Amino acid sequence: MARSGEFRRSTEETTIEVAVDLDAGPAGTVATGHGFLDHLLAQLQRHGRFGLDIAGTGDLEVDVHHLAEDTGITLGSAFRLALGDRHGVARYGQAFVPMDETLAHVVVDLSGRPFVAFDPSGFEGSVHGFNAHHLRELVRGFANSAGVTVHVRVVAGLETHHVCEAAMKALARALYEATRLTRDDLPSTKGVL
Repeated sequence: MARSGEFRRSTEETTIEVAVDLDAGPAGTVATGHGFLDHLLAQLQRHGRFGLDIAGTGDLEVDVHHLAEDTGITLGSAFRLALGDRHGVARYGQAFVPMDETLAHVVVDLSGRPFVAFDPSGFEGSVHGFNAHHLRELVRGFANSAGVTVHVRVVAGLETHHVCEAAMKALARALYEATRLTRDDLPSTKGVL
């Protein structure tokens, strides 16, 4: 059974198309028109070992905010479709990822209940206009649309590029762990996720 999903979102600010395959291995093309956002999404693809195609455009003349948020929404919608009823998934995943002076920790729960705790505070720099606040909006859009609880903590860090990249790599590894098929039932006493 293929665990894949495709979703398209079009607004007056952005147009995003995402196709995800949870079991394909790192493959696909990422092109949003913003180089650093593409770099972060490529980390999700590589370290999450997902097949991931993302094509997007946005009103970058305004800011990267809309593109980051809408990419998260579209990505989360595609993940939700790929997860189906979540039968057999491990459900929980977590990862610590270092990157030079930075250490990021991410924990996820494929609970069906969206929630984001995001604590890379104090990193006000940006990379081509992309900063930790834009990463927060990407993660929030993803979690709300996928129905996933996500906790992001930066345990140590100085440089915004490293903080964003380590957090995305940790999210990728945590999602990989949580989406693996490890059981024959639904991992919930409620009987639904």
